[in-house]
Amino acid sequence: MTTLQRQEVNPIGHLTAEDIEAIGRELDAIRDEVLAVRGERDAAYIRKVIKVQRSLEMGSRAVLLFSLFPPAWIVGTAGLSVAKILENMEVGHNILHGQYDFMRDPKIHSTTWEWDHVTPADQWKHSHNEIHHKYTNVVGKDNDLGYGIMRVDENQKWHPFFLAQPLWNFINALFFEYGIAAYDLNLGRNLKSKKRRNDPEFKANVKAVGRKIRRQMLKDYIIHPALSGPSFLHTIAANFTANIVRNLWSHSVIMCGHFPNGVSTFERTSIKGETRGEWYLRQMLGSANISGSKLMHIMTGNLSHQIEHHLFPDLPSSRYAEVAVKVRALFEKYDLPYVTGPLPVQVASAWAKVIRLSFPNRKPTAAPDHSRPPRMPVAEPATV
Repeated sequence: MTTLQRQEVNPIGHLTAEDIEAIGRELDAIRDEVLAVRGERDAAYIRKVIKVQRSLEMGSRAVLLFSLFPPAWIVGTAGLSVAKILENMEVGHNILHGQYDFMRDPKIHSTTWEWDHVTPADQWKHSHNEIHHKYTNVVGKDNDLGYGIMRVDENQKWHPFFLAQPLWNFINALFFEYGIAAYDLNLGRNLKSKKRRNDPEFKANVKAVGRKIRRQMLKDYIIHPALSGPSFLHTIAANFTANIVRNLWSHSVIMCGHFPNGVSTFERTSIKGETRGEWYLRQMLGSANISGSKLMHIMTGNLSHQIEHHLFPDLPSSRYAEVAVKVRALFEKYDLPYVTGPLPVQVASAWAKVIRLSFPNRKPTAAPDHSRPPRMPVAEPATV
């Protein structure tokens, strides 16, 4: 397995092919343990979170009917911001991953759920579930890594365009849901040629995003403000602020998942003929966690357990905390780096990398380390 990120020591150089496949078997066993007990507790959890989120949103919007008064504006905006974060992170993201499909509830299912986001659920599931989770941190394959607008590794060729990537990243953070929509449409690639622009599937996807944007704008900036009467403009400002807060939070959490120092990136050739054990290992090395309280984990959609999420994306998110204990023990057993830290530290680390990589390398990058143990002839990994 070849990492692109400059590292003085190969983090897996001490592992044999047998070790890698043993890691895969141990992780399969951890997953099977959760599947064996998954059930009513998990269903009750997500139903409770949905109830709390909807109650908080309705209550906040009711308060914003009086947003002409500063205290009501502050309380309503704060509550709506939290409600939007919960809906996107702990509810929408995880339901769309199929984590609760086992409930067989048509109202809480990955095939029927639509979220408070300008990207239609079906498009997001394709770009995120099918592409990002399959090609995690593979430069040139995983567009979640830099969203196609940033240099993400020292071995990528530098261009003056990248000098502005801290600015692009900040703008993307402010309007993150629109950045995700553009990314899900693969705009950069599809707008390059007339053939791609005129592709029926692309045009249909653009129309679907347009419809979703109109619906979101109608809800946040016309209907709810209109219900506020004299507080119309104040409610518009509150909704806009809540959306910005949600975007900044989501962007920060997601940046912390794959971009802090210590996280590895991979060459395209490193996944050719990849075994299940090697796929697991790539998720382990290509993800990072955020330490913190239970409330913080909920507010991140449990993506604070990004390592565990990438290992087991279809397990209920509320199980990640208990799974993390076993996963971390496995890291220690095989002497692998478990990248984690408090939110401010991880955010600062990610932004430092964005800024550092916007400039040319200060010295020639060492040749990639192609040393690796031989692959075992085992089955191809499942797409998750």
